[in-house]
Amino acid sequence: IESHSKGSEYLCKPQAVFLQIYPRLSQDKAACCTLQVSPGATAAMVIQKAGATLGLDMTSPYALLEVRQAEGEERRLGDTEMPVERVLLWPPGARKRHPQEKGYYFILQAQGGEGALGSEMDGGGVPSLEEYDDLCSLSTLTEDTILAALRLRFYKHNIYTYARGILVAINPFKFLPIYNPKYVMMYNNQPLGKLSPHIFAVADVAYHTMLKQQENQCVVISGESGSGKTQSTNFLIHCLTALSQKGYSSGVKRTILGAGPVLEAFGNAKTAQNNNSSRFGKFIRVNYLKSGVVRGAVVEKYLLEKCRLVFRAKNERNYHVFYYLLVGASKEEQREFSLLQPEDYTYLQQDLRHEFERLHQAMEMVGFLPSTKKQIFSMLSAILYLGNVTYTQSEDGQALEAGPADVLSTLSDLLKVKQELLVEALTKRKQTTANDKLVLHYTLKEAVTARDSMAKSLYSSLFDWIVLHINHALLNRRDMEEAVSCLSIGILDIFGFEDFQTNSFEQFCINYANEKLQYYFNQHIFKLEQKEYQAEGISWSTIDYTDNLGCIHLISQKPTGLFHLLDEESNLPQATDDTLLNKFKQQHQDNPYFVPTTVMLPAFVIQHFAGKVKYQIKDFRKKNTDHMRPDIVALLRSSERAFMRQLIGSDPVAVFRWGILRATIRIIAAFNEAGSRRAVPGRLRHPIQLTFFSSHSSLLDFSFDRSDDNPLEVFEDIFNLMNSRSLKHIVGLTLHDRASRSLLHPHQRKKPPSISAQFQASLNKLLETVGKAEPFFIRCIRSNAEKKEMLFDNALVQQQLRYTGMLETVRIQKSGYNAKFTFTEFLEQFKVLLPKEATTAPEDIANLLQKMGLGQSTYQIGKTKVFLKEREKQHLQDTLNKEVMRHIVILQRWFRACLSRSHFLYKKDAAIRIQRCWRAFRADTRCRAATVIQAAWRGSQKRKDYLRKRNRCLETGFKIDWCSLPETDVKIWVVLYCTSNHRHTLHEPCPPLPYVLSKQKPHISYKGLMKGYQNRVSSLAEAKQQTEVQSVVNLFQSVLDGFIRGEIKRAEAGPVKVVLNRVRQTPLDHMFSTYQVNIMQSCDLCGSFIWGMEKAYMCSGDLLFTPISYWDDGVPGHLHFGVQVCVLTSKTYPIPMVVQMMLEHVEMNGLYTEGIYRKSGSACHARELHQLLETKRATLEKYSIHTVTGLVKRWLRELPEPLLTFSLYNDFLHAVELPEQSEQLRAVYQKLDDLPPSNFNTLERLVFHLVRVAKEEEHNRMSANSLAIVFAPCILRSPDTTDPFLSMKDISKTTTCVEILILEQFRRYNEKMQEITELEFAEALAVNKLMLKRQNTVKLDVPQMDDLNRSDIDMESERTLIERIKSIKEEK
Repeated sequence: IESHSKGSEYLCKPQAVFLQIYPRLSQDKAACCTLQVSPGATAAMVIQKAGATLGLDMTSPYALLEVRQAEGEERRLGDTEMPVERVLLWPPGARKRHPQEKGYYFILQAQGGEGALGSEMDGGGVPSLEEYDDLCSLSTLTEDTILAALRLRFYKHNIYTYARGILVAINPFKFLPIYNPKYVMMYNNQPLGKLSPHIFAVADVAYHTMLKQQENQCVVISGESGSGKTQSTNFLIHCLTALSQKGYSSGVKRTILGAGPVLEAFGNAKTAQNNNSSRFGKFIRVNYLKSGVVRGAVVEKYLLEKCRLVFRAKNERNYHVFYYLLVGASKEEQREFSLLQPEDYTYLQQDLRHEFERLHQAMEMVGFLPSTKKQIFSMLSAILYLGNVTYTQSEDGQALEAGPADVLSTLSDLLKVKQELLVEALTKRKQTTANDKLVLHYTLKEAVTARDSMAKSLYSSLFDWIVLHINHALLNRRDMEEAVSCLSIGILDIFGFEDFQTNSFEQFCINYANEKLQYYFNQHIFKLEQKEYQAEGISWSTIDYTDNLGCIHLISQKPTGLFHLLDEESNLPQATDDTLLNKFKQQHQDNPYFVPTTVMLPAFVIQHFAGKVKYQIKDFRKKNTDHMRPDIVALLRSSERAFMRQLIGSDPVAVFRWGILRATIRIIAAFNEAGSRRAVPGRLRHPIQLTFFSSHSSLLDFSFDRSDDNPLEVFEDIFNLMNSRSLKHIVGLTLHDRASRSLLHPHQRKKPPSISAQFQASLNKLLETVGKAEPFFIRCIRSNAEKKEMLFDNALVQQQLRYTGMLETVRIQKSGYNAKFTFTEFLEQFKVLLPKEATTAPEDIANLLQKMGLGQSTYQIGKTKVFLKEREKQHLQDTLNKEVMRHIVILQRWFRACLSRSHFLYKKDAAIRIQRCWRAFRADTRCRAATVIQAAWRGSQKRKDYLRKRNRCLETGFKIDWCSLPETDVKIWVVLYCTSNHRHTLHEPCPPLPYVLSKQKPHISYKGLMKGYQNRVSSLAEAKQQTEVQSVVNLFQSVLDGFIRGEIKRAEAGPVKVVLNRVRQTPLDHMFSTYQVNIMQSCDLCGSFIWGMEKAYMCSGDLLFTPISYWDDGVPGHLHFGVQVCVLTSKTYPIPMVVQMMLEHVEMNGLYTEGIYRKSGSACHARELHQLLETKRATLEKYSIHTVTGLVKRWLRELPEPLLTFSLYNDFLHAVELPEQSEQLRAVYQKLDDLPPSNFNTLERLVFHLVRVAKEEEHNRMSANSLAIVFAPCILRSPDTTDPFLSMKDISKTTTCVEILILEQFRRYNEKMQEITELEFAEALAVNKLMLKRQNTVKLDVPQMDDLNRSDIDMESERTLIERIKSIKEEK
């Protein structure tokens, strides 16, 4: 905005404003219109003024649009809106002058046009264009609507758009954050078009189509140079490798991902149109097993642009790798490879350090060893030094002299050839005649050509060797051993269409390849599609398209094609570039695709599908026969560097075999020499030198020089890198590209094929391979020629859309039928929707489609196929899915009904059984109650009779004459009388036993008393009760023994201590007394219960019971939840006490509870118990078992680091992915050894607990798999930094890992229990044997029990049995 008022006029006159209007009209108008308007001018006034300035017909309506590229929108201004007010809302930099580069400007367009962006109704009521994901959804199909739709999505950072199955990608020259693994998972197994357009969607559909149809797929990426084809290829490779998560193929994926940066460094360069332009074509074929696991890959390369090595246009650079090497090499590497600065090299003449490091990493991923990389970088340095070789005339003027001397010295050292031979090869050539060999001097032009040819051939050979090495790294050895059919997805990333200021032979070949690809695209999209419609007899209006077959015939058709004329002229020694051009014009002057030029202009013009391109005829013949001379080949093959000889070798397999043979001979010779040295007497034993490593002619070193410091790496490279069989297999896969190897043969009998012939052969092979696969197309579009970020050049994009036939493509995709089914395929896929009696007749299919309400224009039925549009096919598929789900629900409902019926019958039977048992129990209880009542009644009657008789006896004065009784009767009656009448007061007291006995005998022995008691009982017993006499005697003996022991203890005990009663002073005081309590525990091995004695306190005031076995001051830590395991453990307590307590409680009280770990307890009770456990006061018996088990899981989940630590998470997942179960088990247990001791001990206790739970699966319904599902998220969690979408996919692996642990421990537990059972059986046998032996000994010695004298033999056998029992217990 500029002011044209000054001083006081600013206050009284309105300020004039300049507006820049950009017309978007179909007519050719000025690119920009500058208007001077007042601040109050409305949009209608501005439109009128702009129309007058541009000379428009104002009878047609026009609209003024405000463009804001930052927000990605275009807004139509209403007629009454003021454009100046809108300008004031723009950023300051765009107010004064608002060019399109600033992103804020105005556009004038016809109101009926389709160029406005945005989706809202403007003030004037003119609807703006909506945003569509699919160009086929546009209501009106014109070039302008397609361009407007793409522009709208581009400015909203949506660079991908569909045209049905074709993806249109516009290069934003900026990295967008839409390529992380989250997007790979989001598009996984999703149909094309369901989500927003993305290149990952194409990769996913190609992958799943391959698995579903079991057919090879390919993705054809096309577009001109700078449109983003290489980057699209990289995204596809990343997605295709990420989709294959099955199996343990991370090494193959790593190699595939690393191959891309290596090939880009050696085959890409900066051009005027692209900073990372592919100067070669490549076809990457990723191989898969039928299950979807990556098997390997193959890389095929086409037409490396060798001339870029020695010549480039302005503002272009050589291959990336040279700059990476010079800028990124360390000082040591600079000295080793004799590197200079980039400006010091003729081949370069122009911060990449991080790119060099990236190249190092990528080469390591592919499998290049450090010494191999040294050889490669040394070769690159030699190629650069070749460009610095200069020529001067000798003094006599007859010959050329090469220099400078230091360059030649360094070059010969890098190539490992003699300097004299090198100079001779660069300045002279040998020619063989019929009778003699001639040595001719080069002219200056010939010498430069020979030097450049040598450099180009060396670089081309190096590039071929790198591709060969990459293919070997991607090779799966099983491909050569097993006859397993593989599927593949091919990705074609070939050079884009090029039109530079100076176009030469390379651009001619590149544009011919693009013509062939465009023809393939037209054939597949237009010709074959419409031909099928016509063959099926459906109604179809033919869509015309631009056929480029005539241009292809102009270039390659025999015998007058440009390629064939070029080969003919290349074989004629007198021919020149001018004669070649004249022949072109003579043969094709009437061809519409060949545009004639003036006579003086050394160029010709071809009308390609993308436009006219002018080619300079200079050096066409030379580049078509760009062969290395035989004398230079012989020089390089005489190099001392084995790597050099390998590059120049014509057959890699032969070179490899010859190297192995010569190396074997030298090994044998070295050992023979070492043996002869050892056999010479008196010779000092010096260290043996393996001389074959220093031999100058050995070919053992397949990729290393023998001057390396560590010669053992030679063997490592030979035996780990390649073998003859695999090398031969790789060469066979890329046979079309091996023709150039014949150019390096020093003795040519047959003239090698030309470069154009080789290129045509490899291109035909490529199209043949692509033709065998189901193609997916990606059209890449260059957004602007200046390579600026997020800038949309309408003219450039429209030009690309026009020559690629995008309008016709969208039209046929919109009108055509993407879904095709034969009648049989339709019946098989949609059988569920058809009636049961339906056949493959077209009438049944038509009835179904009509029944579903599909319009007549959305489908057609041909002679053998059904044609559907994509939307209707998706609708049909969705209906099929719903119908299948309905059937599944019916089956589930029926199954649940059967299951519920089975449960009901089971519960009914259980209820009947319970009722039956309850009735039997009640009847038995009543019977026993009646028996008890009757016994009590009879007992009471008998007692009444007894008391009546006793009273009568007492009344009659009955007395016992103790002295008149026999000795035995006295003892018996004393005992019986005293024990039977201790509750009653006798009228005549019983005399003391010693007094009574003293009258007869002063001493009664234990044996005599027992014998007298036995005789008395025998005499009183009846004949039928004689068998019970011994039982009565044994009972009396036990009572008597207890009485004697009690009396002895009472006599030995001291006086009774008086215990003072303690009274609490306050309610908070406690008076604790120490008690011994029994706490039941279980053995970790056998599961037997142990009643251990523990120390406890009991308050005599409030009876607060505080056991100290669980909580002790010695337990480390005060909090038990949410802390590290190591904090809760010590040497005394290797397992956290809170875990030990809860697990023991569950094992004692809950092993038989159904769903013990599947169900959850009360949340309130869980919080209460959690708080009590943290404060060290809890009685688990008060809470349900599910509350306790819930706290066990909570304790594990709240650990800062799980029991199976974060650092070992990926190791456990990799272990589970191993194919064999034994390998999985071994790998898991190896990783368990890496756990910290506290984690290992706690995990061991937990797994043992889970084994005990799983052992009772019959009752608690908790199998090993169920427990693994519950506890896997608790003990094997992914790190918090892991993407949750990725961690969700690992749930099955973590569950499998935990299940492996439980099942293995379950097996070991059963084995131990079986061993323990056997030991217990043996122990029982030994104990029974010992008891029998002792019983027999006691019966023999009953008269002498106090003086047991057994024989030595019996004692020895008893001692043996006791030792046997002890050993069994120890083993158990």
